[in-house]
Amino acid sequence: MNPKVDKFLLDGCMRCSLGGTPECKVHQWIPELEALRQIMLSSELTEDLKWGVPCYTLNNKNILMIYAFKDQCSVSFMKGALINDPKNLLEKAGENTQSARVLRFKSLNDVTSIEKDIKSFITQAIEIEKAGKKVVVEKKPEPIPIELIEKFESDEIFKSAFKALTPGRQRGYILHFSQAKQSGTRKSRIEKCTANILNGIGLHDQYKSKKK
Repeated sequence: MNPKVDKFLLDGCMRCSLGGTPECKVHQWIPELEALRQIMLSSELTEDLKWGVPCYTLNNKNILMIYAFKDQCSVSFMKGALINDPKNLLEKAGENTQSARVLRFKSLNDVTSIEKDIKSFITQAIEIEKAGKKVVVEKKPEPIPIELIEKFESDEIFKSAFKALTPGRQRGYILHFSQAKQSGTRKSRIEKCTANILNGIGLHDQYKSKKK
């Protein structure tokens, strides 16, 4: 048991002005947090406090963390995507989350009713770390602005030239076009870059050559 986590349960995470007061969200979930803590302590993980919340590690590698929110408390498994979860208890923390998976709790019964599953997930997470497994993170392509799609449809030569660019150069142009808030500005940027795209020149290539 790490005394830092004892203090967390007494005072809260201290990450906002409510820390150390009865209004701190940590205090809404003390029974649930203590139950989760005991489950973690029954494993071979080492208890620590990182970023103001309980963190459980293996050989200094973060395996899982416990959080307290206003409407729930949760356990986040860093490599949860690799955990076998036949009951589909684990959830993505957000729509674009690729590695971490979370268990959410709104009552002590939520914790105790799946204690065996939680322990199974912890065991798996430990074995995953010991085996050195890593989550393969897929890079999602940047969304193509509609103005660029329209340019492709109206100019096949331009489309072919753009597709012939390296992925990095394509992404640079797409980001440059997309950053403009107005459609007219996006169209203007596309037109200004058309000549360079047709010549296979990246957005930042001229700047780099000038620096040299």
